[in-house]
Amino acid sequence: MSNFIKLEFKPYSEEQILTNSSAFLELMNRRRTVRDFSAKSVSREVIENIIMTASTAPSGAHKQPWTFCVVSDPVLKKEIRKAAEKEEYENYHGRMDKQWIEDLAYLGTDWHKPFLETAPYLIIVFKKLYDITEKGGKKQNYYVNESVGIACGFLLTAIHNAGLCALTHTPSPMGFLSKILKRPVNERPYLLIPLGYPAENCEVPELKRKSDKQVITFY
Repeated sequence: MSNFIKLEFKPYSEEQILTNSSAFLELMNRRRTVRDFSAKSVSREVIENIIMTASTAPSGAHKQPWTFCVVSDPVLKKEIRKAAEKEEYENYHGRMDKQWIEDLAYLGTDWHKPFLETAPYLIIVFKKLYDITEKGGKKQNYYVNESVGIACGFLLTAIHNAGLCALTHTPSPMGFLSKILKRPVNERPYLLIPLGYPAENCEVPELKRKSDKQVITFY
């Protein structure tokens, strides 16, 4: 049975809670997906802080079923780009249906992924389907997809809060990442996130987020 400790909770006034929530909404509403990165370096300590923030996310039975692989080696980044573009070429030339292609058109994306080499860091998030014991046995994890998805949300928020930009990249299938990074059999690639500073004169699509009336239903 687990030991319990007293919750460290600092209460705020209702006015401060409203101020905090409004300020954070304003901060996060400025977050944009970036595909055009600068090669400017980022401190390794910043990357570690961002990832450890992501690792504070809740998870099923507190199993924390994730591994964050950080790639900055130019040789590895080039290899990842080559493999990702191979899969993406197949996606854009047969795997994705006409509607999917049309829905992506306004974003200006295609199978070319230069950001995989330009961005100073790639974070590849792996989900752990199960843990491996010291004797080589399997130990069950719970709600793996949900847990890792929440951690990725924390990760993207931490990246933006630090003053950096990111892209959620999902080349499919992603098995090549396991091979290139030589990950163990209990891990599967979940998300590939290039991050860094935006390139000079970086442009992003003009988007409009849904309104509160479109995304909130009160009962």
